[in-house]
Amino acid sequence: MRTCLIVLLVICFGHLKHLSAQYYDEPQEHQCLKCHSNHSFSFHNELMDREEKRLMNPYYVMDTLAMRTGVHNVFDCVDCHSFDYTAYPHQSNLKLEPMNTCLDCHGGDESFATYQFERIDEEFKKSVHARVYGDLFTCAKCHSQHTYTATARTSSSVKEIVAYSNQMCLSCHNSMERYEMISGRGNPELVKVHSWLPNQQLHFENVRCIECHTEVQDSLMVSHNILPKSQAVKKCVECHSANSKLKASLYKYENLQNRGEKGVFGNLISNESYVIGTHQVPFLRWLSIVILIGVLGGVLVHVIFRILKK
Repeated sequence: MRTCLIVLLVICFGHLKHLSAQYYDEPQEHQCLKCHSNHSFSFHNELMDREEKRLMNPYYVMDTLAMRTGVHNVFDCVDCHSFDYTAYPHQSNLKLEPMNTCLDCHGGDESFATYQFERIDEEFKKSVHARVYGDLFTCAKCHSQHTYTATARTSSSVKEIVAYSNQMCLSCHNSMERYEMISGRGNPELVKVHSWLPNQQLHFENVRCIECHTEVQDSLMVSHNILPKSQAVKKCVECHSANSKLKASLYKYENLQNRGEKGVFGNLISNESYVIGTHQVPFLRWLSIVILIGVLGGVLVHVIFRILKK
């Protein structure tokens, strides 16, 4: 009897160890990505008792490289998704469960206080997105929990910040499917809507959408109060002036970082524009620096020869 009991315990222990190795030693993220990182997946059809292969819904194919560089890369899938997703076929009612919001994890936590999530939430609730769509418009509509990176906070390249930020807006406003899914109506043509704006392509490449479509909050890294299009900035002088509003939003962190890391002279060389909109020609910028150095060198040589002659 004792022998049978020992054998039974050994079998149970081995089975538990196998489950542990499958679901805990190997991160659950790896289990999910065996299917969700590919455009097709295989499974055993128990009804027909055979192996089958199907196409994966393209919206559920994860960009694993972007996930590795995202701010949530240390988490497993089931840290946010129900553990019931580990079974396939997935239960259909799982899709109806509400997803966690940013404040569910980051709200009221002193370790995240510097990011001001509560203030961001307050600003967002004033936005046109929140007022029109309410709770249906969540953080995830713009910030993918899978791939989001804090580019505005970590990058020193304005071009990179602009491209990443505008892609968030364009992922919906330049997509017929996503725009219609949220708004219930056809997607407006961006070029037609911005027909009043000269040099559209140049603006889209060098300025974030939110510079013209949000209320500037100097104490926040990024303003989240998206204004109605009727309140969008349309006066050129608001940006193209010595007192440009862009210095209080897009350029303020970059310029502060440059001054701190490169000093005044380094900032003079790297700064692409003194007045927003008056972009420098790189060749002429370097030529002016060479001329300045030549003039200063000539003055220094002249002074030295005057001293020696005297």
